[in-house]
Amino acid sequence: MVDYDPHRWWPYLHRLRGSMIREIIYRVLACVVWAAGVTFFHLRVRPVDVPVTVHSLAGISLSLLLVFRTNSSYDRFWEGRKLWGGIVNETRNLARASGIFLKDRPDLYRALVHWTAVFPYVSAAVLRRTMFLGPAADALPAEQVAEVRAAQHVPLAVARKMSAVLDEGRRQGLYTEYVQMQLDHNVQLLVDYLGGCERIHKTPMPFAYMLHLRRALLLYCFSLPFALVDSFGWMTVFATFVVTYVFFGIEEIGVEIEDPFGSDDNDLPLDRICDTIRGNLLALPPERPEA
Repeated sequence: MVDYDPHRWWPYLHRLRGSMIREIIYRVLACVVWAAGVTFFHLRVRPVDVPVTVHSLAGISLSLLLVFRTNSSYDRFWEGRKLWGGIVNETRNLARASGIFLKDRPDLYRALVHWTAVFPYVSAAVLRRTMFLGPAADALPAEQVAEVRAAQHVPLAVARKMSAVLDEGRRQGLYTEYVQMQLDHNVQLLVDYLGGCERIHKTPMPFAYMLHLRRALLLYCFSLPFALVDSFGWMTVFATFVVTYVFFGIEEIGVEIEDPFGSDDNDLPLDRICDTIRGNLLALPPERPEA
């Protein structure tokens, strides 16, 4: 994610990173070149202009489609951020509460904290279709780490290790089954939040909507010079550039934030969130028993 100050304008206007220019430049240039060819043909060979009525009506409909596209994508982006906010909160709650009940067994507490710190990293990795357990895995038994790596669903295997540590504390008489159930509820919520992220990740915008919008966008942009050339002349090239830059840019923004769990410039900063969780958990020692 690109960090910026929303109160400042000028320092960011010239920046390419995160601006979608790289993604849309070839489409925009194709329309500009086409507009130049249409203008040349109209002025030097024979008129090819058409009435602007159809484009005026189509432009309104296309604008509404693009607004719906970006709103839907931003809803997915914001829901993803709320789900990861839930992961942050539940990892802290689990470490906070377990530090009280496992104060007599710091080894179990450390194992639970490290597995909890691993969970966000493997969750981000599964959403990005990679494999990464994070630095906290280095402090865990190698055979257990290898077992988790070989699992069909790595985050679920990590959650199972967390539940196993909580069960060990209950079997050693450190707390009751009711306390274990309350602590394990935090683990359940972590799995639920990850499931919500996977729902967003694995459910793209409907294919028919995406295809119709892009067909309409291309048809509108490549036919636009015919509606402008009689009134604008050679300024048709610049007008086409402005319109296509705006329309293609809006559509590409929707594409980029539709799945906010990747590594694009405008995706959620999952690596930073995972590092924050790990730092918070490892800095929290178990509550010492009273003398």
